[in-house]
Amino acid sequence: MSDHKPIYQGRIIDLWLERVTLPNESQLDLEIVRHPGGAAIVALDEQSRLCLLRQYRHAVGGFIYELPAGKIDDQEPPLETARRELEEEAGMRAGDWQSLGRMYSSPGFCDEVIHLYLARDLTPVPIRQEEHEVIEVEWVHFDEALERAANGDIDDAKSVTALFRASQFNL
Repeated sequence: MSDHKPIYQGRIIDLWLERVTLPNESQLDLEIVRHPGGAAIVALDEQSRLCLLRQYRHAVGGFIYELPAGKIDDQEPPLETARRELEEEAGMRAGDWQSLGRMYSSPGFCDEVIHLYLARDLTPVPIRQEEHEVIEVEWVHFDEALERAANGDIDDAKSVTALFRASQFNL
């Protein structure tokens, strides 16, 4: 049981102060970020190339490499989020979708769950990036992307996790 007090309610996240009792009966106040969740996609073409985004992220001070991904809107199913984000950010539609499970982005202070997918049988559609997105689309061989994740050139957690899980499919 816990007491909840909203501190901030925003466009993407809400911040709460919560008084909690831990399983060992200790009590403490925690600042918890509430997030609607998201989806990330390993979009793989017939040549075993995947869509990688070079995206500007102000919070980390510049451009990083990551997979197409986005926030769940209006409680839509996670697969619908994945489909929408793949079209908007990468300009691709997939005919074959497989779940790669889910992950918690930062469970020490945030409840965000990211659903991971492998998307294949790709066909191009018009890109519909949002005004606030600064994105360059690149296509790299899956093995190169996995190597870049292993050596730290791709350091976005959802992307590293999704690439690792997709690698289990012997792509």
